[in-house]
Amino acid sequence: MSSIAHCANPSKNADRQRASSRVLLIALPALAASLAFPTAGFAADETALQQRIAELERQLAEARMQLAEGAAEPIDAPAAPSAQTQPEPEPEITAAPPPADKITFGPLTIGGALRANYVLGDYPGRGNGPSRGGNGGNFELETFRINADLKYENLVGKLEYRWYDGYNFVHTGWLGWDFDDGSQLQVGVNRVPFGPGPYGVSQSWFFDQHYYVGLADDMDLGIKYSTSVGDLRLDFGYYARSEWDGNGTSRDSARYSYDAVIWDSAVDEDGNVVGSAPNGYEERNQFNIRAIYALEDIAVPTEIGGSLQYGQLKGRRADDGSHWAASVHMTNSWNNWLLATQLTRYKLDIDDDNALGTDELIPMGAFDFAWPVAADAWIPAVSLSYLYETNRIPWLDSVRPYVEYSNIIKADDDFNDSEMFIVGAAWARGGWYIYSDMAWSNGNFFVGDNGDDYSNLFAGAGDFGVNGNDRWNYRLNINFGYYF
Repeated sequence: MSSIAHCANPSKNADRQRASSRVLLIALPALAASLAFPTAGFAADETALQQRIAELERQLAEARMQLAEGAAEPIDAPAAPSAQTQPEPEPEITAAPPPADKITFGPLTIGGALRANYVLGDYPGRGNGPSRGGNGGNFELETFRINADLKYENLVGKLEYRWYDGYNFVHTGWLGWDFDDGSQLQVGVNRVPFGPGPYGVSQSWFFDQHYYVGLADDMDLGIKYSTSVGDLRLDFGYYARSEWDGNGTSRDSARYSYDAVIWDSAVDEDGNVVGSAPNGYEERNQFNIRAIYALEDIAVPTEIGGSLQYGQLKGRRADDGSHWAASVHMTNSWNNWLLATQLTRYKLDIDDDNALGTDELIPMGAFDFAWPVAADAWIPAVSLSYLYETNRIPWLDSVRPYVEYSNIIKADDDFNDSEMFIVGAAWARGGWYIYSDMAWSNGNFFVGDNGDDYSNLFAGAGDFGVNGNDRWNYRLNINFGYYF
């Protein structure tokens, strides 16, 4: 017991002793006066004197009793807490504090990321190809981004801006409202609801082939409403247009997600790229709906869903067109295993009276580079991953190995399909997140194409369109990212 607790009770005993002393001080002089001044000549009444003596004896007896009680009580007995000593309850913590490496300004939380790449593979540097990565065997800065999150009562929002080598753009920018029933409304540049998750089926740095035709992690300008009815999650979206072009060397492709874009080229009847007349399409008035149903009370928890998309295309040198996509998707989780599958059919309806001379190809662009993409295709995609939490390794929080496959199966028999196969792992520690991927593809710009010069639509260019060379290439990619 602490000495502070011991000090409380001695003061209480001292008070009792002082009270007893006061009784003695009152009683003793009275007794002395009675003895010193007896009734003169015994004139006082004997009965009155006896009553006085009895009263004094009673007071003395009471004083002795109080002294005895005070001496018997132990001095280390704790005192009962008073209103002054009773501790007040701590205030309730209504929200977890932000991480130490986050910067907050009232309802705003500021963060960001810095990422660098190591690239090795069939990916020679060139001036007219996509500039995301690209120097075989080199280590290079890939991305710097700043993002801000807003949370003030029911008002929410997000803003993210990214810088790459030679170009930069707005990635995300919306304001929204969190309703009391868990629903949310977003207005601005936000992620289009399509597929099983924000990045399709993929866990890898490359994503799957859905991304490269604008059907995964696609950011557009519009309104999205998300809600739940029991185990059913629903998303509804209307998008007036794709996100704006940023700052880069391309005409309309300094952007994060793939969209139909204006392409500053024309093609002759032999497929050769000639001229510089603006060509292509712009996305307008797109509608999206997605439904995902969770089956929790089964041996393997499953989410099964479907996504629909329809929108208009505004032609620059041809009649306007339209585009649509339909997808079924499913995720299955068992312990730390995750299996994600998706099958999609998409079509961009355009006429052949355009600068490309065909209705089977349409210019799409991202990362400051545009090239024609197949306008009609199926896409199957599958990803299997396992999350291993490394509790016994002090320098690593978790690792997620994965294997993935996806393919753009084109309706035109003259086009070669575009396949991609990835084996890799994602490593997490604090703010660090590192991707290590080995990718093989016969039709993806960012895996490799042996330096084709993109001078002819049909002859070469391992791409998402004709894929004329149909050549398999590989790329080892290690992406080091620090998120703050």
